[in-house]
Order: sequence, then C-alpha cells, then structure tokens
Amino acid sequence: MEDIMYTLYTPGATIVIIILAVILFIVFWYIGTMNKLRQLELKVQEAESGIDVALTKRYDMLTKMLETTKGYAKHEAETLEKVVKWRGGIPNNASLEDKEEFTKQLNTIASGIGVVVENYPDLKANTVFKELQAAVMNTEEHLQAARRLYNANVTHVNHLIVSFPQSIVANAIHMEQKPYFEAEEKKRQDVDFKL
Repeated sequence: MEDIMYTLYTPGATIVIIILAVILFIVFWYIGTMNKLRQLELKVQEAESGIDVALTKRYDMLTKMLETTKGYAKHEAETLEKVVKWRGGIPNNASLEDKEEFTKQLNTIASGIGVVVENYPDLKANTVFKELQAAVMNTEEHLQAARRLYNANVTHVNHLIVSFPQSIVANAIHMEQKPYFEAEEKKRQDVDFKL
C-alpha cells in the first residue's frame, strides 16, 4: 500500500496529473464556450423572428390604412403595387437584407399614406383611420424594440466571436459575425403620422 502511495507522489506522476487537469480544464472550457456561442446564436435568431413578427404586423396595419385611404386619392395605386410584392408578408427564407428592403418599402408606403392624410382633412376625422393610426404607432414601437433586442444580441455574440480566446472556438465551429439590422440612412427616425 505504501508503494502505491509513493508511486502517486513521484514527480513524474504529479506532472501527468497536472497535464491531465489542464487538458480537462481546456476541454470543459471549450465545450462551455461552444455552448454559450450556440445559445447566443439562438437568441439572435429569436430576436430576428421578433423583427419578422413586427414587420408583418406593421405590413398588416399599413395595408388596412391604405385600404381606408383608397377612396381619397388615386396615387396610392402605385403604392399598392409595392405592397403586392409582399402580400404574403415576409418569406421564411428572407435574408436580413430583404427584411431591411421590406422596411424601406413600408416606410415609403407610410409616407404615401401621410401625404393622402394631409391632402384630405376629413380623413383625419375618420375614427377607423384614427384607430389604425394608433395601431401603426404601437406597431412602430414594437418594431423598434425588436430591432434593439436583435442588435443587442448581435453585439453580444459578435463581441464574443472577436474576443480572444473565444475567437478560437468561434473559428473552429465556423461561426461568423452577425449583421446588424440597420435603419435606412435617410430614415433613421420613425415614420411620422402627424395629424
């Protein structure tokens, strides 16, 4: 028994135990970092889904608003043509760039509706239109919150991807930086529906 204890405490055995402990630490750290990166990637996907929901809701509200304004002006026909492309909402396989383009087109539609409202004061008094306008404003706030959440998650995952030593794991699992959801350069502010 004494020989076994002496064998475990030899300098060679101590070095082997230290090397095994370091290897185990590295393996567990690698697995933990990989799991954290995957979880953050799922959060980014979840946040992107939130943007999809908000954009679809915004599309529905603007379409209803456009239908309400139809009787007041003729130029909405071209605006409606832009909407028809997205009639089914956002496709499941739409890229982030497609969603940004969809946002730009919705902003154009909202601006067109704003012009109609300015030209027809009696539309401002329409209670259905007022309710739709309030719903659109609520949807705009929801969309902004979804964008902020998405961009916050992207910032977190991108920070880990470029930080050493997590970047080693990110490169090993072929994880790349995620793009931010950018507002259109000219339209950094929300759509204005002044009445």
